Amino acid sequence: MKGLILSGGFGTRLRPLTYTGAKQLIPVANKPIIHYGIEALARAGIKELGIVVGATSREVEQAVGNGSRWGISIQYIQQEAPLGLAHAIKVSRKFLGNDAFVMYLGDNILREGINEFVKNFNTNHPQGLILLTKVANPQEFGVAVVDAHGAVKQLIEKPKDPPSDLALVGVYIFDQHVHTAIDNIQPSWRDELEITDAIQWLLDNNYKVESHMVQGWWKDTGKPDDIIEANLLVLEDISPAQNGQVEDSTLTGRIRTGKGSVIIKSVMRGPIVIGENARIVNSYIGPFSSIGNNAVIENSEIECSVIMEGALLKNVEKRIDRSIIGKNAVINVTDQSPRTHKFILGDQSYIEIAK
Repeated sequence: MKGLILSGGFGTRLRPLTYTGAKQLIPVANKPIIHYGIEALARAGIKELGIVVGATSREVEQAVGNGSRWGISIQYIQQEAPLGLAHAIKVSRKFLGNDAFVMYLGDNILREGINEFVKNFNTNHPQGLILLTKVANPQEFGVAVVDAHGAVKQLIEKPKDPPSDLALVGVYIFDQHVHTAIDNIQPSWRDELEITDAIQWLLDNNYKVESHMVQGWWKDTGKPDDIIEANLLVLEDISPAQNGQVEDSTLTGRIRTGKGSVIIKSVMRGPIVIGENARIVNSYIGPFSSIGNNAVIENSEIECSVIMEGALLKNVEKRIDRSIIGKNAVINVTDQSPRTHKFILGDQSYIEIAK
């Protein structure tokens, strides 16, 4: 079985963060989102992985490499435009051959991984296996109708009147029959080849498509609030590790510090992860915060936020909460400011707050 991770698209719902980078490389607990998917596939025994890339292919390749760190091989597959999930499979045909494969959307995180999902496919040998989870807002997802045994009977994309609350998670397994299905469908009104149409073709032609329910939590990190929530969920499971320097500070809870990091005269309440060579001085860092490599935080208060690599926060005495600060962004407060702030800043941003 091979793996196929989708890492194209423009990430419009995450702008301005994605104006300067791929959405799959935004860090969650200081690790690019796409790494979680790669790790899940590697743990499930996948040895050959294709990554479908678009305009951000160079930076994805730089952040991921050849797969050796996970003991797998990685091949990059160029998609000329984000023309649908089924189109991503179509352009990957040479890599996939006639092998079964896991297709994993690169902005998804699954707490329990996909081991049981893969085991299910290898036991029952359907032509397609889809991962489902119950949601409170099924009208915003592709929705599946299944029978009592989990066999899929119908798929509906973002229905106004949902027939179920079972939403498609962005993880699928197919055998070679999906290629025939894709060859027999037409682009949707969005001018994309939809994977839901390909699965429906399999159903209409009496192929077996089954479902598997998500174990543990799942997050689609497509929007800023999803990044914050995913960061929170991942940090709930971190183990403490002290690799930095701490001076005259109070640290409570589970805190992980990177090499070369310095914490001086600060209060830290975990769970928190601090990257390498970060510097925190006379500040408060509250629970569920991740601070990237080389970030500097002085005289500031932060809680439940993602501070990316190289960011500088100085004299932000009123607490920043549930915010995302991009790479090398600067927030410098020069005088009194309102009681609270919330920011979603793209890379290279600069903010100066005056009275």
